[in-house]
Amino acid sequence: MPLKKELSLLELTLCGVGIIVGAGIYALIGEGAALAGNALWLSFALAAVIAGTTGLSYAELSSMYPKAGAEYDFAKHAFGNKAAFVVGWLVIFASIVGATVVAIGFGRYFGAYFGINWIYGALLIIALSTIIMLFGIELSAKVASAITILEVLGLIFIIFVGIPHMGNVNIFEMKSVGGVLSAAALVFFAFIGFEEIVRLSEETKNAKKVVPKALVLSIAITTLLYMLVAIASVSIVGWQALAEAPNPLAVVANKGFGASAYSALSLIALFSTANTVLLVMLSASRIIYGMSKEHALPNILHKTSKTGVPYVSVIVTGLLSSVMLAFGSISFVANAVDFAIFLVFIIINVSLIKLRYTEAAQERVFKVPFSIGKFPVLPLLGILFTLILIANIDLNVIIFGGIVTVIGLIIALLFE
Repeated sequence: MPLKKELSLLELTLCGVGIIVGAGIYALIGEGAALAGNALWLSFALAAVIAGTTGLSYAELSSMYPKAGAEYDFAKHAFGNKAAFVVGWLVIFASIVGATVVAIGFGRYFGAYFGINWIYGALLIIALSTIIMLFGIELSAKVASAITILEVLGLIFIIFVGIPHMGNVNIFEMKSVGGVLSAAALVFFAFIGFEEIVRLSEETKNAKKVVPKALVLSIAITTLLYMLVAIASVSIVGWQALAEAPNPLAVVANKGFGASAYSALSLIALFSTANTVLLVMLSASRIIYGMSKEHALPNILHKTSKTGVPYVSVIVTGLLSSVMLAFGSISFVANAVDFAIFLVFIIINVSLIKLRYTEAAQERVFKVPFSIGKFPVLPLLGILFTLILIANIDLNVIIFGGIVTVIGLIIALLFE
């Protein structure tokens, strides 16, 4: 049974903002501040430029091939089955581990709020997300949309609290240029999610037009929120306190408005990170479904229920996300996700450049601006910017990510 087309532009945009927001601001802003200092906002701005250039490539490709397989389908048209499998492998790894990173963030807020070990909170949110997904895309989207509105209001509250404190610190003061770049590589995780919108294409009404619009809107909204929240946060408590806090935005709220605000932001952070876990897992289950449908993964993974829910891929996603909690280190795992996504982004940008020549006649409802002849300039910039961020990732993370990539390549060579 095919997936149901339930999502409108508003719902898809809210899903995109929901995935993006909870992943970074509530979970990683403290560790980003430790690297960049008061110039944390600049790290978010740099990460946003990279997200934007690559996001436009996703927008064009999604207007050409609006399928749940997303990156797998894009790479397949550009480079064939084997390259597509490696890309899909990296996306599945990044999505499942990404859900784990945010689940750990949820667990930390949950633990601080209720006084228990973070692992219980992380397992709880993965289990609840799996159950919600099994009820279908309509319920998942409604839950996500409601929580997204709440979490955006939480960030607006932080910005509001920070207004009287603006000018307290020099926001151009950075620990080092390298620190700002390293923080940009880390907080880029805060933007991961825009590409996951594409994987909901088969469940979106008029996907060729709606998906590109939702991509652009999601990145624009979250970029503005991130930069303003980063400036407000360092202005209120300073980057040192932000870096040391297990629940940084709650600490910012406490300094601005007291204990009641601390409790409120802790609760919003719980909802926000919970929302991202749900949406990232939803996205992961859809690319597993999409690849299975293309016979790149076992056929059982694209089985659907009578209501059109790909229940096998949903359950597998929940189980794998739970297993990945064993890593525990949010910074290391977030960087590992970033590295995998960086590789995918490079391939996606290269795919767009190639398809401009090899499939020039293919209908494109959306087209990346600024081209020299057929050659699109922004995807090239996206590749260069992404390589700069890779150069600022810890070597151990690169080695780990390289091993994951090689495993995917071996599987592709042996079985594809």
